[in-house]
Amino acid sequence: MEKTIPAIPSFVAFDRLADRYDEWYDSAEGAAIFRDELACFQLLCPERCGRWIEVGVGTGRFASALGIAEGLDPSLKMLERVAQRGVRIQAGRAESLPFSDRTFDGVLMVLTLCFVQDAGQALIECARVLRPSGTLLLGIVPSDSPWGVLYVRKAAERHPFYSLARFRTVPETVELAESGGFVLREVASALFENPRAAPDWKPHVERGAVKGAGFVALRFARYRVRLSEGRVPRDFSKAGGKVHE
Repeated sequence: MEKTIPAIPSFVAFDRLADRYDEWYDSAEGAAIFRDELACFQLLCPERCGRWIEVGVGTGRFASALGIAEGLDPSLKMLERVAQRGVRIQAGRAESLPFSDRTFDGVLMVLTLCFVQDAGQALIECARVLRPSGTLLLGIVPSDSPWGVLYVRKAAERHPFYSLARFRTVPETVELAESGGFVLREVASALFENPRAAPDWKPHVERGAVKGAGFVALRFARYRVRLSEGRVPRDFSKAGGKVHE
């Protein structure tokens, strides 16, 4: 069952702590995590042709690094940082995207589904604004990974960011995306280290949904009129690799 909508929208917290959030990426831990998460997206989608947008753009780190020209976020403080990185900004919520149908060739969401108030509606909106051949890239921290378990524990301790998040497993995320109008095409994983270890690990990315990985990137396509290609099996064997034990 989905987590109930928080009394205070998450963007209020991000407005208040935007500087702290962005500066974390310059720490040793933040830089190592960002490097490996970015590599996951680059592996799944080496070229991002056409018009792309990052929904839940935060402070624009991923959009800028991936050459995505547009970003949307409800936090005005976050968007100030995004604009400084040369990304065209739009204030708004994922559940009600201020764009016409079939506007974009690609949508990126990095951990955004964890923080929106209605993840299902956000995915329906992504499908609406994507063109028929469009791509959706999602990045998640699986709730059953060591990293996810740590973040859930921090949430219970009222961490200013994680307490507003709803983490999911890879299968839960795939099911949610399928309900929103998508079919899974490929998966990549990173962050295989103990989350409490020193952030001095070497870059390491693998295809497939690797059990225990602290970050998983998923590439989806919009459903066609005919579903002759079929849904991807739950072992993800046709999505760049099965779930490795």
